[in-house]
Amino acid sequence: MPPASFLSPVPCPLPPATGNRSPPPRIIGGSPQQSAAAPSGRTVVQTGEEFHEGAAAQVSGKWAVEKEGTAPRYRDGKWIVVDYGRPILRGRTDIFGTDAEYGKTVNAGAPVWRAGANQTTRFKTEAPLVFAGKTLPAGEYSVFVDLKPGAWTLVFSKQPHQTKYDPNNKTETWGSDGYDPKFDALRVPMQTSVGTTSIEQFTIAFINMTQQGGALALAWEKTVAVVAFTVGT
Repeated sequence: MPPASFLSPVPCPLPPATGNRSPPPRIIGGSPQQSAAAPSGRTVVQTGEEFHEGAAAQVSGKWAVEKEGTAPRYRDGKWIVVDYGRPILRGRTDIFGTDAEYGKTVNAGAPVWRAGANQTTRFKTEAPLVFAGKTLPAGEYSVFVDLKPGAWTLVFSKQPHQTKYDPNNKTETWGSDGYDPKFDALRVPMQTSVGTTSIEQFTIAFINMTQQGGALALAWEKTVAVVAFTVGT
């Protein structure tokens, strides 16, 4: 069995592309110790030390009045969903380190950061997305970050991932353990900044969104990393 902070979530499919319903909740396997309502109304479940949640956006849709006298409904949108664990600082500082030690704490011996906690962070998109002129086809990917001081690289990978922890499985990732760059589908540089406000819990969010694109942001402690994208064809 992995440590409590490495318990895996139950796989959850993307919601339908039409309608205005929210993505379904993600539930972590094991015995939940605490649950709470997320701002979006989804359920967040804590197992062991970390929370597990998701970020979501819809693009390429439109609002339309289907019947006179009724409120507009959002139709034909394409989902983009990130499922990830959310580690908490709990009094730690300089979580990413400095100089030659940069990234070593969060990488925990792996060559890249898992950008979360517990099971490998997953990114699912129903639309092709263009990052820095490079197209990421619609599909499902694992997400990692190659950490360098002031120079983060977001990695989308097609490497198989474990849905249940197996310490003898050396070909599929658990978090970023077992990561192999030969499966990289796309690598894109991120813009990083360091502020004065400390963010307690690691957060992934879609920001500045329109129906044609937006940006993906990763934030923890005082570091924020952002990468812009547009919807491809």
